Amino acid sequence: MLTLHDTGVFLSGDALHTTAPISPEEGRRRTLAWQILQAHSVSSDPEKLRIRFDAMVSHDITYVGIIQQARASGMQEFPVPYALTNCHNSLCAVGGTINEDDHVFGLSAARKYGGIYVPANQSVIHSYAREQLAGCGKMILGSDSHTRYGALGTMAVGEGGPELCKQLLKNTWDVPCPKVVLVYLTGAPRRGVGPHDAAIALVKATFESGFLNNCVLEFAGPGVAKLPIDFRNGLDVMTTETTCLSSIWETDGETRGFYEAHGRGEEYRELHPGKFAYYDKYIELDLGEIEPMIALPFHPSNAWTIREFLENAPEILAWVEADARKRWPKADIHLTQKVHDGGVWADQGVIAGCAGGLFDNITEAADILRGGSCGNGCFTLDVYPTSVPVSLELTKLGAAADLLQSGAVLKPSFCGPCFGAGDVPAHNGLSLRHTTRNFPNREGSKPGEGQFAAVCLMDARSIAATALNGGRITPATDIDYAPVRRDYHFDKSVYEKRVYNGFGHPHPEEALILGPNITDWPKMRPLAENLLVELAAVLRDPVTTTDELIPSGETSSYRSNPLRLAEFTLSRREPEYVGRAKAAAALEAKRLAGETPERLQTLLDRCGARAEDTQFGSCVFANRPGDGSAREQAASCQKVLGGFANICYGFATKRYRSNCINWGILPFTLEEGTDFPYEAGDCVFVPDIREAIAAGRETIPARVLKADGGQENVTLHVAGLTPEEREIILDGCLMNYYAKRAD
Repeated sequence: MLTLHDTGVFLSGDALHTTAPISPEEGRRRTLAWQILQAHSVSSDPEKLRIRFDAMVSHDITYVGIIQQARASGMQEFPVPYALTNCHNSLCAVGGTINEDDHVFGLSAARKYGGIYVPANQSVIHSYAREQLAGCGKMILGSDSHTRYGALGTMAVGEGGPELCKQLLKNTWDVPCPKVVLVYLTGAPRRGVGPHDAAIALVKATFESGFLNNCVLEFAGPGVAKLPIDFRNGLDVMTTETTCLSSIWETDGETRGFYEAHGRGEEYRELHPGKFAYYDKYIELDLGEIEPMIALPFHPSNAWTIREFLENAPEILAWVEADARKRWPKADIHLTQKVHDGGVWADQGVIAGCAGGLFDNITEAADILRGGSCGNGCFTLDVYPTSVPVSLELTKLGAAADLLQSGAVLKPSFCGPCFGAGDVPAHNGLSLRHTTRNFPNREGSKPGEGQFAAVCLMDARSIAATALNGGRITPATDIDYAPVRRDYHFDKSVYEKRVYNGFGHPHPEEALILGPNITDWPKMRPLAENLLVELAAVLRDPVTTTDELIPSGETSSYRSNPLRLAEFTLSRREPEYVGRAKAAAALEAKRLAGETPERLQTLLDRCGARAEDTQFGSCVFANRPGDGSAREQAASCQKVLGGFANICYGFATKRYRSNCINWGILPFTLEEGTDFPYEAGDCVFVPDIREAIAAGRETIPARVLKADGGQENVTLHVAGLTPEEREIILDGCLMNYYAKRAD
């Protein structure tokens, strides 16, 4: 079904070769990824890319902070098309006027700086980008981790807000030229198998080993032609969960049809790898062998075929229960109760967002449910089309009526179910979702307070099959139905009437409209000569997600107020963190005021340092932090609370490491296998850190001051910083970096 090859391969036409009449170096230059990346790089060194993007996208969790950073750094107008969508907090009922205040700010910013404003519930961020911004051979940068439009011949990257800020200031996205991995597709999916099934299988095979970490995936092979464009889009957007950097697909008539249907036929170009293109690794994926899949809590890689799951459900669910109890001792968890009456029963189905709410997914769900019923028990089915144009077409062709008649509920375009801001199940509920993630709390429950719910990822087709059986989990391949392939007709008048498109026409004389919750960033200090940090959180999990670093859902309503949002940092994973970080920050505030509190002086005496030369703050240790969302708040909230460093064995994603650097958080790493037995309350002293960063030294000697009075040496590493990144860290954060150079 799916085979990983950790060796290079040449591709010529549809054939794979272990040898070729050209060198691997020449073959690398024939990949689509190389060609597009080099065309967008302004660097003279092809191995050190400096990318300028063709367009950018942000949603209403991120765009306020990005624009606030950029205007504080001297931005006058948006230099590329920049779409501000309102799809993440459009339904959050927290904080009074906060959400709509941010939307008003977004419209005022689009008018002032020449941007694109997509009102609430018109489209989710990635749908709008596909419909209106993508183009063959283009590159798009988004402040959302699922910024992936490779199936449309567009290389797209999800990054933290500061990287978008750099683009707004006409700077570049700097990255080493990545490895390119071929995903060689053969076969064709069976009836009942959808894009989420293929995606979950791919994530299961690659995530844990890091096989695709920071690589670009290039999809080619005879199987591509067998896939409708929505299948390609649905699989492509989930490549984020493999921790890859970006993706690109070869294009064909199916791709052309997408652009022509959206009135943008001029954006189509035929893209194919050159003859004997060389890939650093490759994956063989036989689409005909894919079975309906289910990803169990708490990660898309925790996956089984639905058949395997149903055969072993008591044991698998007992394992999930045990895992959940370790994470949240207060929660009363009983998932094994879902096994009864000869089946496994779910409480909820949700089809939504950039992965699930696609036209083909919903029409095929309607084909399965037509004339049937979701039943009048506890099971509910909610469907969120990805944009108003998709909703309109579903209404015109009758698919919406079929779903409504079955008992499903159609809801507005909204990303909430994907990150815990909508359709929260009951305590001990089991939710099946065609959304992108099932991390802890992504369904909105609060297990730290005794609530618990579980999300499993499944394809829309199997969710519809389950709904047809009243909530009994059922693979769609077990249902006798006739899927109908329908042509999609995009009605551009929807956006013409509601979307504000001001690119190229800024109104600098107009004022930004700032509600009372929209605040400026607090002052951040340059890096001192020495650094002394207290471990405020020590996380031993194999991977720490950004959702754990800064929870999603209701907390993100405070996204425009850095101080209030920071109160939620690690709140659902390490509740003591905020108090510890604040206590360290209070000592630093007194140091800056010329005082030296007794505890700080004791620590300084132990390491032989002076208060005037030594910055004091907090630090997070985690094995591999940063999997998941691109939201910069995962790092900025630590900095707002006085965090100056992360220590880890490796960063789960480039985007989180970039966020740390751009907020002046030192990205320290340890050699794999190095013991780090320290706990919260222990401190790490890093002498001469400013000099080391300025000189580009990558091996940093440090000392651990243990709370019990002992001291131990430890070796930290800061590898691969670019000259600009070193300057950002020295200046204290990206905003300081720009402000210093504007003076």
